[in-house]
Amino acid sequence: MRSASRVALFGALLVTLCLLRSAGGSAGVDFRASNYSFPDDFIFGVSTAAFQIEGAWNEGGKGESMWDTYLHKNPQFTPDRSNGDVAADSYHKYMEDIQMIQKLGVKYYRMSISWPRLLPNGTDNNISREGAMYYRTLFEELLKVNITPIVTLFHWDMPTALMDLGGWTNPKVMDYFEDYARVAFNLYGDIIKTWTTLNEPHQHCYNGYGLDYFVPALMSHGVGEYLCTHYLLLSHARVYRMYEKEFRPYQKGKVGITLDAFWAKPRDANKAEDVLAANAYLHMHLDIYAHPIFSDVGDYPTFVRERVNNMSLEQGFSRSRLPYFTDEEILAIKGSADFFGLNHYTTFIMSPSSMEPKWNVPSLDHDTGVKVDQNLTWPRPGPEWLTVYPPGFRQLLNYVQDNYRMLRDIPILITENGMADLGQTEDYERVAYFNDYLHQVLLAIHEDGVNVKGYFAWTLMDDFEWSDGYTFKFGLYKVDFDSPEKTRTPKLSAKNYANIVRTRRIDFNYIKPPIIRPFQFNYL
Repeated sequence: MRSASRVALFGALLVTLCLLRSAGGSAGVDFRASNYSFPDDFIFGVSTAAFQIEGAWNEGGKGESMWDTYLHKNPQFTPDRSNGDVAADSYHKYMEDIQMIQKLGVKYYRMSISWPRLLPNGTDNNISREGAMYYRTLFEELLKVNITPIVTLFHWDMPTALMDLGGWTNPKVMDYFEDYARVAFNLYGDIIKTWTTLNEPHQHCYNGYGLDYFVPALMSHGVGEYLCTHYLLLSHARVYRMYEKEFRPYQKGKVGITLDAFWAKPRDANKAEDVLAANAYLHMHLDIYAHPIFSDVGDYPTFVRERVNNMSLEQGFSRSRLPYFTDEEILAIKGSADFFGLNHYTTFIMSPSSMEPKWNVPSLDHDTGVKVDQNLTWPRPGPEWLTVYPPGFRQLLNYVQDNYRMLRDIPILITENGMADLGQTEDYERVAYFNDYLHQVLLAIHEDGVNVKGYFAWTLMDDFEWSDGYTFKFGLYKVDFDSPEKTRTPKLSAKNYANIVRTRRIDFNYIKPPIIRPFQFNYL
């Protein structure tokens, strides 16, 4: 490993992020590792989500999603009082989107179907002809230029009519989700061969049902997030098994799920209590979803079951706040994925705690018993929650494969990875982010043997970023939201990502920052 001063000899004015091979380390770039290339069967793509880019919230027969309804009633929910009514206007400008994807050189596009655009009431007795044709046309136009769509069924935009019934806390919604999936498979399964059932159930349940950071903003902490978790997992399994029985024999497609995970770094790797806290966080926030599907035994992790059961008992509940699966349900969920979709953005610092000022009782936070902090010496180019720590990505990939043997036989697809800033086109920080996070992917593949087979950058273009509105930007392309045309402009990161895709290598010298900021990236 080379020091920062040594690195400077290899490229004037080059600023790069560091490589850490363990929980601690020193700054620098491992040029031996940088010379790795992505395998021939490794796929590159970009990701978007329907609600975040489509707009046309009431056009083409579309019904309301819970985000439409909530934001119209509560405009103050976003800091800029914005909503997704127009967004990037991809409903009308999808051909421009396709041209942008072509310019990046990627051959895969992960996108979602808007449930209420296809089924305005959420139920299969009313299929929108316009909505069905919109997605059919989009898929066919992508395929014409050799871009393969990978389609997510649920990326958080539940039809309002179903949210009014309780959303994912109502077991009946499992039936409606299965019906919706069957409609999608019947309409598009002849040309769509890779499906994701759910996007980031952890974020959706934790922040939307347990807290009020995302819609539906229920604040049903300690109960709602676990009901949401339970019925989302069962819904996923229902759809997977339905596809397996009814569609796979002739459509020959694959179905998986996308989970999200922050890496949990012990505050002090030499303190057993901090290491245990990091493990507890991963069990309660990642393994609660991954273990039922990808482990050899299925069901919730023992740690999670015992923790919630004990906390529920101490709090006077007559039964656990975490529901139980039947034996049949455990078998149905176990192995219900043809790939592991993983979204990752950042790393947090973990230490044990019995109570923090912002925790509710009961809640997932209180059940977990872990204080979550940031290392403020790490770069934070945009929102306060996203600090840059590339080594955490490699450690997370190893954690996932080490804990789930199934992933030696089915691939890991990195379905989202990226960072936000204020939207500048000379986005040197994003260039560095993609270089160094992809560098960690290369290390995981070549040095650790992790079965990673694909990477999708988040996101193609600036979009509506949920509770942040349009205040932060994740796009490879800048969108002028003040322009009626919603003009798209490539950023430096688009040029850089296209070069990685074309060469299948990372060239840290391809785009150089204009000045040296020696202490910008410190990952100690």
